[in-house]
Amino acid sequence: MSRRTEVATIDLHLIRVLLTVIQERSVSRAALKLGSSQPVVSAQLKRLRALTGDPLLVRSGAAMQPTAHALTLLEPATRLLQQAESLFAPQRRGAAFDPARSEALFRVAASDYLDPLFLPALVAHVKTLAPGVRLELMSLSQEFDYRHSLADGAVDLVVGNWLSPPAELHLGRLLTDEVVCLVAADHPAVRTPRQWTATRYLESEHVAPMPTHPGAIGVIDEHLAVQGRSRRIGVRAAHVSLIPPMVAASRLVLTTGRLFYSRYLDRLPVRVVRCPVAFPPLTYYQLWHELTHAAPAMRWFREQVREVARSLPLRAAADAGPG
Repeated sequence: MSRRTEVATIDLHLIRVLLTVIQERSVSRAALKLGSSQPVVSAQLKRLRALTGDPLLVRSGAAMQPTAHALTLLEPATRLLQQAESLFAPQRRGAAFDPARSEALFRVAASDYLDPLFLPALVAHVKTLAPGVRLELMSLSQEFDYRHSLADGAVDLVVGNWLSPPAELHLGRLLTDEVVCLVAADHPAVRTPRQWTATRYLESEHVAPMPTHPGAIGVIDEHLAVQGRSRRIGVRAAHVSLIPPMVAASRLVLTTGRLFYSRYLDRLPVRVVRCPVAFPPLTYYQLWHELTHAAPAMRWFREQVREVARSLPLRAAADAGPG
């Protein structure tokens, strides 16, 4: 059989198998995600290996890892599937996205730094309107290359804060939040607020979340660097929800948005104080790639993300009560 004849026999499902196997890095997980069986996917992987002349997945210790060539196939495979979906999408026939009947999969990467209840609120809201859809929630981390993941279709949407969001991505502003400091109830900044100066702030020991993407230092430290300043970070924490208890039991200072702090004021011996260094408001965005920009399902989903994010200040105020 000639090479041209072999290529002519490839169907779109085989491309989807290729993409899923590489993303999942496991034949069994790929089979589960595809609604297939492990023997069937193994046979399809064998055919893909013959077609590409590459093993695609190789064993690395106890896990499987994609080869360098396999990683180069992610973007063209994603584009091919997106183009096929666009060609035959319901909107081409005049039909709109129906959330009540949809079984779409939405993949979101976000940090709980915006608000610890943001993702739970988003899940509850979406599942109320679209009970059949599936959600995959991923954590932003220094190891997670969100730009690459958006470009190769591994994630649909990223939610976070940036001083300058990447220019190649679409963005939607969700909300802005005032920068303040969270300290223990008996911290000197609470006892003697007049002495809580910029110098005292910078000399204090700070706790900060780990950067949320490769090469980042965080928006607070980015802004300080622009001013030629720096602070002393004593603790970096990957788990943001663990930071307020650390603050309550120490002299650590946490600098972030007021919205994040509001959830903890009635639960821990902590206080919010002004930040003596002037910071611009934190701005949170949702970012997405051109690959999903026109998809009706994704347009609907982005609207739900925006609606839930904008309800957060109201939820926080309700939780805080009249006092």
